[in-house]
Amino acid sequence: MTSAVPPSAPPEILPEGAIPAATLVIMRPSEEDGPDEILMVKRSTTMAFAAGAVVFPGGRVDPDDYLVARQQAPELGEADGAARVAALRETLEETGLAVGWPALAEEEVPAIRTALLGGTLLSDILAARGDRIALESFVPFARWCPNFKEARTFDTRFYAVAAPPHSHELTVEEAEHSHIFWASAEGTLAMADRGDVSVIFPTRRNLERLAQATDFSGFSDHSVQFPVELITPWIEDREGQSYLCIPGHLGYPVTSESFDHVRRG
Repeated sequence: MTSAVPPSAPPEILPEGAIPAATLVIMRPSEEDGPDEILMVKRSTTMAFAAGAVVFPGGRVDPDDYLVARQQAPELGEADGAARVAALRETLEETGLAVGWPALAEEEVPAIRTALLGGTLLSDILAARGDRIALESFVPFARWCPNFKEARTFDTRFYAVAAPPHSHELTVEEAEHSHIFWASAEGTLAMADRGDVSVIFPTRRNLERLAQATDFSGFSDHSVQFPVELITPWIEDREGQSYLCIPGHLGYPVTSESFDHVRRG
């Protein structure tokens, strides 16, 4: 079910205490000539937020991410640049996939990942190596800040990128995740509909949006047609039933869901 933005939709006001975060949709061609596959991770059941849910790689923006952004891409806005760095860093930490780092050889990835997980700053690693990261390869397409009182509030910027060639096996960072897999957007939605996986409201809406394109190029073309505006879902009453809603002009094919069926966090 879809809905236009009602006059009562709240203005784009960032909830107090929202934590800056970033997530990366990594797309690769399917071996079976189907739609592109997307890298997904399943969060550990012990996590405070979205426990056990299937999500895109990503996480909080750290202070060092702002420094790297200023050094590597001063032409980007501060928040946008730092979020891109966080998306790159968190993806490498969580999955072992180095995205947007062309100078990093595949055999070097495990050592860099271990260093990051051990607390070494990305800025120090880049300075020591003299490497440049390709933040411009990330395609911004959404920004979500759900204000669910029972969950932490994250101001999350979403980016899409083509998967780099790699031959090594990807593994999860076990402190936060329990499983990693590639699947098309349609495939993950089908798993969720069968009850095989759990997805939170923003992930479902973005998977539905991704499913409109067959590959990274197509999704990039789709993304530039819509503005990146802050999305804070609101509750709307329709004939006695509550729906969780998002704006209707940002490229999402489904803009509301019965509140009774929503997994919020």
